[in-house]
Amino acid sequence: MVGDPQADQFMSTCLLTPAEWAQNEFGFAQLGDQRRNRRLVNIAEHLAVKPGGTLPQAFPEWAELKAAYRFFGQRGVSFERVVAPHVERTRHACRQAGEYLIIEDTTCLDYSQHPATRDLGVIGDGSGRGFELHSALAVRVEAWTLEQRPEGTVVGLFNQQCRVPRPAPAGETRGERLGRPRKSQTWAAGFKTAGRPPAGCQWIYLADRESDFYEPIRLCQQHGVDFVIRGCQDRRLTEGAGHLRPAIEQSPLLGRNTVEVRSRAGQAARTATVELRSVRVNLDGPWRPGGRQPALPDVSVVEVKEVEVPAGVKAPLHWVLLSSLPCATEAEAQRIVGRYTARWWVEEYHKALKSGAGVEQSQLDRADRLEPLIAVLAVVAVRLLATKLLARSRPRSMEAAACFGPEMLLLLEKKHGPPKDGWTNENVMVAVARLGGFLARKHDGQPGWQTIWRGWQRLIWMCEGVNLMKD
Repeated sequence: MVGDPQADQFMSTCLLTPAEWAQNEFGFAQLGDQRRNRRLVNIAEHLAVKPGGTLPQAFPEWAELKAAYRFFGQRGVSFERVVAPHVERTRHACRQAGEYLIIEDTTCLDYSQHPATRDLGVIGDGSGRGFELHSALAVRVEAWTLEQRPEGTVVGLFNQQCRVPRPAPAGETRGERLGRPRKSQTWAAGFKTAGRPPAGCQWIYLADRESDFYEPIRLCQQHGVDFVIRGCQDRRLTEGAGHLRPAIEQSPLLGRNTVEVRSRAGQAARTATVELRSVRVNLDGPWRPGGRQPALPDVSVVEVKEVEVPAGVKAPLHWVLLSSLPCATEAEAQRIVGRYTARWWVEEYHKALKSGAGVEQSQLDRADRLEPLIAVLAVVAVRLLATKLLARSRPRSMEAAACFGPEMLLLLEKKHGPPKDGWTNENVMVAVARLGGFLARKHDGQPGWQTIWRGWQRLIWMCEGVNLMKD
């Protein structure tokens, strides 16, 4: 694969020291008072050094801990205001020349085990208590593998919303539901305020089946944004041309390819052999209050269907991908599939947020106090994810060593010995994970968030012990 040296500027924030990073991400928050800004920067710095979700862990000194608690109880300190400067920085970076994947997904933050916390929403099947966090993660594509899979670096959060979900009103009609603010309106909403991508800059919106409805596609078309959305509906075509599924079945076979299927509950990871078909269609517009909506013209459809399914696989891979990108050739269809497989980056972000930054561990007593803390940890998780993906996309480079600094590297060297090829990005990440229990055998693959987080905690404690001995 061939990398792009201009991408170095997009990694700068994750490679800053915690103090510099916190100032860069939160120093320009609009909280109504510079003292609040300084306190926010101080809190972010401590949480970057000691991710784990709980304020007592990040602030061992009572005076600092008390000030942090007081900060999250102040009026004007909200989720939106805390995360806003980071979102603005991300959007500015995404206006530089290049290709950017804007990967959107929702996850539930579960605080059901904290019964003292008030004003939480209803999540899951209705028995859980917490928030819905809707994130659009921006990743800059640096290179393509021979298998037509993108490699990239994390830019940041292009958009993020934290909702306190409430049950729908009883007896609500379809017209009433479409007339009130709904969860579905969060999909692709960031493009309404971000404007259009400039010349030489390509934004590609990626989303799963939950985003398969009219408004996200329409928003992308209106704002000059490309898209790859996994479909789940048998949509009606324009001018009485029938429906989407028969059109796919009648489309020509482009060829065969392989797709790496990640592990799921009860299903191990595997390499699936798939057939690719494609067709170009015009999708009919749906009815909305006020009348029928305009059609969605020139939508590419790529079917990815697993063949030669291994024994024991209960759910063979079958994707129907809707896109604005060309799909006439096998190579073009492979690029669409490759971009969609990159959607796992946003799932990794959720793992970084929950297992790395420990967002569900906090026990603040009110939802409005939790929300700004979630905003800080959401940006901390971006830093954690960017550092981990750096070890994947640039394993032999040395950027991470500058972020960790000589003291931490010396401790890692004393514990594990000096690495043969120096402190590369991959070696730094593996050494930290080994402190958390990662065995680092040849067949173990990349370390997970649990071992990385435990190793980071141990490394911080070791540094504190060294400093105490010096004092």
